[in-house]
This record gives sequence, structure tokens and C-alpha cells, in this order.
Amino acid sequence: MDFLLVLLGLALLFAGGEGLVRGAVAMAERLGVSKLVIGLTIVGMGTSFPELLVSLRAALAGSSDIAIGNVVGSNISNVLVILAVAALVAPIAGWNGNVKRDALFGVAGAFLLMLLGFSGGIGRFAGFAMVAILAVYLYYVYRQEQVDPPPLVDHFDEEVHERLAPRLAVAFVLGGLTLLFAGAEALVSGAVSIAQSFGLSERVIGLTIVAIGTSLPEMAASVAAAKRGHTDVAIGNIAGSNAFNTLGILGLSSIIRPMAISPGMAAIDIPLMTAVLAGLAAMVFKLKVLTRNAGLAMLGVYALYVGVLLAI
Repeated sequence: MDFLLVLLGLALLFAGGEGLVRGAVAMAERLGVSKLVIGLTIVGMGTSFPELLVSLRAALAGSSDIAIGNVVGSNISNVLVILAVAALVAPIAGWNGNVKRDALFGVAGAFLLMLLGFSGGIGRFAGFAMVAILAVYLYYVYRQEQVDPPPLVDHFDEEVHERLAPRLAVAFVLGGLTLLFAGAEALVSGAVSIAQSFGLSERVIGLTIVAIGTSLPEMAASVAAAKRGHTDVAIGNIAGSNAFNTLGILGLSSIIRPMAISPGMAAIDIPLMTAVLAGLAAMVFKLKVLTRNAGLAMLGVYALYVGVLLAI
């Protein structure tokens, strides 16, 4: 029953995220919001809505390990699983300076989280600071891309937005939010029950099942982009999502309820996440293409990590 609850939660999160972003983009376009703003906000952050709702729900329930593990595990799987799968679909190349910028910012956010881990947790002041840093960065990106606007390519069919009537767009937004809230509730409840039934820690569940599940929208976006030949969009989606996950999601969650960071998370998982994001940054600066062989190697590293995580 608990596994069915988790599967139901994942399905609701995926459907809710799709509906929310489709409806929000359609509404924004009808209101005359520029594609640049839509790309930086609704589309850019839309794939992280499931992580946000799940971490908020877990934080409110006092399950800090699931809330933090969800973000840390999602960032790790974004690089080692989702980017790797996208590379298997089509070798990734052609990324620009924006990807390098976002990758470096993701590393900076990871280092900040690592420092907070050594202090034992994320308080409300730290949460406000994290959200403020993200807001300043988004404003900087907005100003920079006003001068040199990138082409907006997302994983949705733009004609879908144009065909949505205003009432239907509102229905998509409200329905998407409803599904997201219901999915977050089902996933967190099921994950906690599984952890208790099998004697697994909430940390392990958060880093694996919950993290992979909430990363499904990133998977869909990146694989779709790779199939269409937009491999630069695939890696850009990952680089931007990682920074938002760390600063935005954990920042908002800790404002609502301060969260403790467990010793295992602080000593192993967050430093590993930082190393993975640093590796991504090094890759986009040093390499010109991410090959299929590199994708296979990344999947192998992730499998090793999960194996060690379950063994200890």
C-alpha cells in the first residue's frame, strides 16, 4: 500500500507540474509577459515545483532528512542520472556562457549549504539569506539576458500555449497546484511509512526514492530537449535547476520551519553533492562535448553511490 501511495504521489507530481507550467505560460503570454521573463521564472523553475512542494510538506511534518535529502539527492541525480541519460540519447554539446554561469552559481550554493551543514542546520535567518541571494542572482541574470537574450526553447509545444483559452489556462494552473499538493502529501506519507517498515532512515529514502521521483520533470525536459537536438538546453536545464533547488527550496522550507541537518547528511551527502556540482562546472569549462561513454560512467558512479548508501 505504501509503495502504491508513493507511485500515486509521483504520478500526481508529474501531472501537476506539467499542468501548472502549461497554464502559467499560457496566462503569462496572454498578459504580455516577455518570453525572457517566462523562461527565467515559470519554465526555468517549473521543473522544480515537485521538489519545492515535497520539501515544504516534509519540513512542516518535521521530516528534515526527507526535506533536505530530497534536494541533495535531486541535485546529485540531476547530474549523474538525468544528464547522463540525456547524453545517451544524444551527445551533449554547444553550451554557452549562461550554462557556465549557472553551473558556478550552483557550486556556490552547494558550498553555502555545506557550511550550514557543519553548523548543524538551516535557521530562518539563513533561509531568508538563501532566498535573497537567489533573488539577486535572478535579477542579475534578467539584466544580463536583456542585453544578450538567449533563444527560449522549452520542452513544451509553444502552440499548446496559444490554443489555451483564458479559462482553460486558469483551470490548468489551479488543477496543477491541486495535483502538486496532493502528490506531495502522498509521496511524503508513503516514503515515511516505507522507511519505518523496512528500517531505513528518512535520509536514505529522501536521497533516493523521493529525490529520483521529484526529478522526473527535469528528466522529461532534458530527454525531450536532447531528442530534438537541443542538447545545450538539456544541460542548461540541469545547471539552473540545481541552484534553485539548493537556495530556493531549502531557503523557503527553512523559513517556514527551521531544519536540522543530520551528521550523515553533513559529512557525506552534501559534500558529495558539492563535488558533483563542481565536477559539472569543471566539465562545462573544460570539455566541448559530453559523450555517451561519459554518460555511462556517470550512471555507474550513481549506482555505486546508491549501493554504498544502502549498505551503510
